[in-house]
Amino acid sequence: MLWATCLACVSNAVGQQQPQVKVNVLNVCAPSPEDQKEIAAALAKIPQQPVFSQDFEVDRGRSILDQSPEFLGGGQNTQVVGDSGTADWVRVRREFSGQAIFSNVQYSFSRDAKSMVETLVFHVRDPKDLSQIAIEDNAASVTSAASMLSTDTPATRIKLERFGKPSIVLARCSATVNGPAPDQGAYEGLFQSAAATVAGYRNLLGVRKTVPEELARVGVTGRAATIPARKRAAQPHSQ
Repeated sequence: MLWATCLACVSNAVGQQQPQVKVNVLNVCAPSPEDQKEIAAALAKIPQQPVFSQDFEVDRGRSILDQSPEFLGGGQNTQVVGDSGTADWVRVRREFSGQAIFSNVQYSFSRDAKSMVETLVFHVRDPKDLSQIAIEDNAASVTSAASMLSTDTPATRIKLERFGKPSIVLARCSATVNGPAPDQGAYEGLFQSAAATVAGYRNLLGVRKTVPEELARVGVTGRAATIPARKRAAQPHSQ
């Protein structure tokens, strides 16, 4: 009996030494009323008529899709493309004036064989609680970039990165093998506000013109890289 009691004591002591693991589970389909208020407040902070500084950046490229994109973190609607695919992308960054709440805004457009994705990210200049706001929309059918950018694509995901706190995420959720799509009518106002922000910054950043032009340059560069070098024609031997 004493031996069994001592084993229990040792077991308890060992168990007390194990660190506690805290797991935060995000309900991206149905955020709490408090989280909804934070999303609405964050979206309201985004300037609709911003003043940009002279600093800007336009970048383009092609990447091998060997891992899940990490722009907004994994979600129910995130599509993962196999490692044999590639994505062409364009990124535009503009700096806000020194008095703005946000330091800069970054717009990204990515197109692969299965989808096209837009991401708009606002970085807070002096993060105390909120550090960044990210809005995403996508098109399941792949067409030209100009075609997608000519329409106001509905927002599919809103994410708030918070300093020292878990993120807040709202995403459109579809039906799964376990059940039908959830009723997200209560969040439609937030999705509409986010979509309007993306539409406005498409104009402010000039992406409707810039993205198709830069993607065309990516295509030309990619084709040039795959053209094999021509073999030098054999010269006849002099007699």
